[in-house]
Amino acid sequence: MRIEDTDQSRKVEGAVDNLIAALHWAGIEYDEGPRKVGSFGPYIQSERLDIYRHHAQQLVEDSNAYYCFCTTERLEEMRKKLAAENLSQSYDRHCRSLPREESHTRAVAGERHVVRMKMPLDGDLAFEDIVRGNVSFALNLLDDQVLLKSDGFPTYHLAVVVDDHLMQISHVIRGEEWLSSTPKHVLLYKYFGWELPHFAHLPLLLNPDKSKLSKRQGDVAVEDYRSKGFLKEAIVNFAAFLGWNPGGEREIYSIDELVKEFSLERVGKTGAVFNLEKLAWFNEQHLRAKSDTELVSMLRNELATSPFAAKQYSDGYLTGAIAAMRERASFVQDFVVKSPYFFEAPTHYDEEILKRRWKPETPNHLRALALEFSLHEKPSKEEYESALHRIAEKFGLKNADMIHPLRLAVSGMGVGPGLYDILVILGKQETISRIERAVTEIK
Repeated sequence: MRIEDTDQSRKVEGAVDNLIAALHWAGIEYDEGPRKVGSFGPYIQSERLDIYRHHAQQLVEDSNAYYCFCTTERLEEMRKKLAAENLSQSYDRHCRSLPREESHTRAVAGERHVVRMKMPLDGDLAFEDIVRGNVSFALNLLDDQVLLKSDGFPTYHLAVVVDDHLMQISHVIRGEEWLSSTPKHVLLYKYFGWELPHFAHLPLLLNPDKSKLSKRQGDVAVEDYRSKGFLKEAIVNFAAFLGWNPGGEREIYSIDELVKEFSLERVGKTGAVFNLEKLAWFNEQHLRAKSDTELVSMLRNELATSPFAAKQYSDGYLTGAIAAMRERASFVQDFVVKSPYFFEAPTHYDEEILKRRWKPETPNHLRALALEFSLHEKPSKEEYESALHRIAEKFGLKNADMIHPLRLAVSGMGVGPGLYDILVILGKQETISRIERAVTEIK
């Protein structure tokens, strides 16, 4: 893991800590890097400035780069002139033709300067990209790129090439927006006499409107999705499928399975839309695949920050609630948000269901039902169901005429998991208590 922080103007306090924490949370561990010392440190580019200066100097000495003394004012004036003439605003190579001795003398004397790469003025440069195949660029269209800034910091182009070589990076995998910079990097490898790595430029991640994914249009950080309850397995699985597909219909993979199946050759060229609905679907599938033990632990953590934090629930009770809601939950918080009645008796009742299902005679029917329930020591689902059928028959009602008011009384809602499952989980005493409360409070 390497931290590329040569653009000090964009440095954000705590960003590195957040990055490492996000990777650790996602189960993606690096072999060496910050806080894991190995053979290729330092791992933070701002701690490698002497290395970049040395290599920039080597390029100058080999006549593959040159000192540029152009002031900011001159460069700005040049760009304005070129813009007015509708010409490319590339550097005009004003300092490229300075005599070598003069250039060296001015640099040694401390005159403010940068180091620019000396690009060939004609010909084409081609390279192989694992995703895009053979790629070719006309060299006369490429700028004499700044490699070392006047403050002694390298630009991305020099730093990344030097570091990738010295750290023995085999594959350079990055977004397609860097494709146009790759010819400069290929030339740097050639100038230094180094073997090229394999290049692979991945398709961009897009918003639903096909614009490039950005903070301006929504969350893009792992922390944002973690705070919303997305599972790490879902995020990794979803991210892997952005622009890649192993073939076939299967989509749900563990991280170990992704490691085994992934290949750059199956990455597509087309931008991948970041579809939140699809991410939620991945989350739902991974959540449902978790064991009861895992879900109980996760639910306890969720309850710890809920209004029910002070209450105590046994593992068996939580397992029952999870079983009832497993096919209805996409997020851990759904076990609480969608079925709060498992953790607290309802304090209000669905108005629409009340209007349609609660009749003047309903309280009497429910009191009779509560009495019937009380005759059983610990009613099973079948016993609850049989009791309801007997009371419905006694009053000449359809079973539905009893089921809907009973669900409303014990949950406050008109929909949810199986009614008899709810009753078994709540237990006889709590069920009867909620019936008595409902017939008293609902007018």
